[in-house]
Amino acid sequence: ILTGEDIYLKEDFLKLARMHAVDIVHPDLATSGGLFETKRIGDLCQEEGVAMAMHFAGSPVSFMANVHCAAATENFIALEHHSVDVPWWEDMVNGHKPLFDKGFATVPDTPGLGVTLNDEVVKQHLMPGKQFFAPTPEWDVDRSNDRLWS
Repeated sequence: ILTGEDIYLKEDFLKLARMHAVDIVHPDLATSGGLFETKRIGDLCQEEGVAMAMHFAGSPVSFMANVHCAAATENFIALEHHSVDVPWWEDMVNGHKPLFDKGFATVPDTPGLGVTLNDEVVKQHLMPGKQFFAPTPEWDVDRSNDRLWS
């Protein structure tokens, strides 16, 4: 049993792991609390004998954040990835390529995440009517979200 792509922070993952209610936790780094929190989720679940696969559906920048987190987490077993058939996906960043090959990703040894945003390619693929780094006043309130899709 695998679950967790919509669970936020380590506490609920740890409850599942301690009850042995799951075989694999499946945090999404972008929604579970970020790099450090996702690493802590993996480490705490490892203490309970529960492996971690990571949910991911996003940009190459987020992909590389996941790759770094996965490489630093001992009980990591797999990273879900949905953009394998998008021909321009890797072009959205500059850096060593390919980002993944034959199902494997290389952890870069360059500073930061190992990639930089290719602004021009990103601008070519914006959703109709959307701006590049548009203002986000919806995040200026205490309770906000961007969950338009669920």
